[in-house]
Formats: sequence, C-alpha cells, structure tokens
Amino acid sequence: MTAVSGFYAKYKVWVGVVVALALIFLAPAVMSAYNIGLLSKYLCYTMVAVGIGLAWGQGGMLTLGQGMFFGLGAYVMAIHMKLADIAPGTVPDFMAQYGIDKVPGFWEVFRNPVVAVIGVMAVPGIVAVILGLLVFGRGVRGAYFAILSQALVAAFAVLLIGQSKTTGGTNGLSDFKGFFGYDLTDPANKEMIYYICAILVLAMVLITYWIRHSFMGELIIGVRDQENRMKFLGYNPASIKVFAFAMAAMFAGIGGAMFVPVVGIISPSDIGVTPSIVMLAGVVIGGRTTLLGPVIGTLLVRFAETQLSEAYPSAWTYLEGLMFILVIAFAPRGLGQLKDLWPWIADKIGLNRAATTAGAVSADAVSGTSAASTITTKAVNA
Repeated sequence: MTAVSGFYAKYKVWVGVVVALALIFLAPAVMSAYNIGLLSKYLCYTMVAVGIGLAWGQGGMLTLGQGMFFGLGAYVMAIHMKLADIAPGTVPDFMAQYGIDKVPGFWEVFRNPVVAVIGVMAVPGIVAVILGLLVFGRGVRGAYFAILSQALVAAFAVLLIGQSKTTGGTNGLSDFKGFFGYDLTDPANKEMIYYICAILVLAMVLITYWIRHSFMGELIIGVRDQENRMKFLGYNPASIKVFAFAMAAMFAGIGGAMFVPVVGIISPSDIGVTPSIVMLAGVVIGGRTTLLGPVIGTLLVRFAETQLSEAYPSAWTYLEGLMFILVIAFAPRGLGQLKDLWPWIADKIGLNRAATTAGAVSADAVSGTSAASTITTKAVNA
C-alpha cells in the first residue's frame, strides 16, 4: 500500500492525465450523439471556468465579464466560418439585406484560417491586457473591478446589437456549413469537435497546474494576499494581475471559438451579463481555489440547467438560483469543502465513537498483555 501511495504522489499528474484521456475517449462509446453534443457545449463553458479559477481563485480578481472575452473569440471564429461558406467577392445574406456589397475590413482579416486561429486567442488577450493595464494600473480592485467588468460585458452586448449590419444584431451569426473544411452535418466531424474541446480543456488544466506550481503562481497568490508587501519587495502587482487576467481571457476566447461550431450560432444573448454570471456560478459551486473544482462545478451546473429546464420550464431558473444560494450558505469553498464535513457526518452516525471504542479496547488489550508479560517475567526471575 505504501508503494502504491508513493507512486501516486510522485506521478499523480500523469495518472490524472491518463484517467482524463480514458474518460475522453470512452464517452462517445457510451453516450448518444445528442449527449455528446451537449457535453461538447458544456466543455466550451468549462474552458471559461478554468480561466476564472486562475484569475479569481488564484489572483483574487472577481471578474463578472468573461462573457465579453467568450464573445470576442466566438465572433472571430464565426466571421471566419461565414467567410469560408461564401464565394470570394460576395457577402453574407444578412449584409446583403442591408445593402452592403463588400465585406468589411475587420471581417476580411479573419478569412485566413491561421489568422483566425491566432485571433481567437490574440483578440481577447490584447483587449484584456489593455483593460488590465488601465484598471489595475490605477489600483482598481475588489468589488469595483467586479462591477466594472460586468459593465463592460453589458456594453459589449449593446455594441453588438447596435452594429447589426456587420454583426447580425440580436440574431447573431448562424447557419454555418463547415469548420475548417469539415462538414458540420457529418456526425463523425461533430465527434471530432468533441475531442478537440475535451483535449483543449485538459490542456488548459495542465497549463493552469503548471502556473499554480511555478514562481509566477506564487507571485499571483502573493499579490492576492499581500499586494502592498509585494510592491514593497519590488514587484509590480499590476503586471502580475494583467498576466492572470489575460490568460483567463484567452481561455474564454478559445471556449467561445469552439462554442460556434458546437452550437451553430453566436448572438449577444450568449455573452451578456446573465451568461457571464452563470459562467461564474460553476466556479463557485466547484470551488474557485481548487484546480479541478471549476471543471466539475461547471459540468454539474450545465447538466443541472439542461435537466431542470426540460423538467420545469417555468421554474428552472429559480431552482438553479436556489442551488447557488445553498452552496454559498453551507459550502462557501464549493464542493471541495464537502470533505471537511466528513468528520461531522462520522460523528453523527457514530463512526467516531465506534473508532474510539475500538481504540480503547485495543489499548486495554495491549495493557493487559504487557501486564501479563511483566508478571510472567517476575515469576521466572523468582
């Protein structure tokens, strides 16, 4: 048993990777195509959650506006997919309805697939760096940062609706036919997209693990807990926060990009204030300070959302809110705190008393054996 424990302690990361890969490749064998599609959608949100866990759980930056970065990545991918579906020199149908006969310049940039892939990460990352330098450089933190991030995502949704000639407005962008040359109506290609989403989530978890256990991870925690002391030691707290914030933004951008081929549509309703809060809810329920908590919490929240919306169409939002409140009230550190409840449960059902009694009996037996041994020794000496 000791050898097994030692092996696990030494190679637990790789053991986790092997188990994760096994689950990833096992899922299509035991799940229907419909459920694989749902799981792919959940994994897109999970990418956002991993980033929130890094920015908020490690860095203490409560961001309520990850929907903006999710949307930036999604619209970059949607623009590329729209351009790939139409002939050169033509425009999408919704633009033609507004009398536009030429693709806008910011659309044309993402016609190239390589530029689109880079843009999915670069656009959210650059926006996050600019915002971070402006916000953190001025010492904005805590609730003020949370409110500001929420205001930004609300403004971004309004901007998308207002620019309906180039963004599709409230209808968004939809009716995609292919994903980098692969037909989206082919079930095999949908399964391929699931594998891409799953591998991306695993890669993000590993990147986050590496950051958490690196010197940068220590700096992020240091700025979270003792920002003034870190500044006194010569570090720039704003730069450290910007790094974590930008990483979270890029993770969200990638999640948004994969959301487009999975769901087949992206609109302002997918990235506004409410979706951003739901993205945060999974992190809260799973445990923001843990590595896998955001992943597990988001999958549970999204699964519950699907089941509740089907069973209780008019009340599922209230039930989801109740679940959120109960977790905050009784397990503020998320599902990771449940292990702390075991001693209390064990005491209530009598396991602790049984263990104590067994220990006392064992101690009495040992004492009795020792006493008998002493008496025997004295008798022999006599």
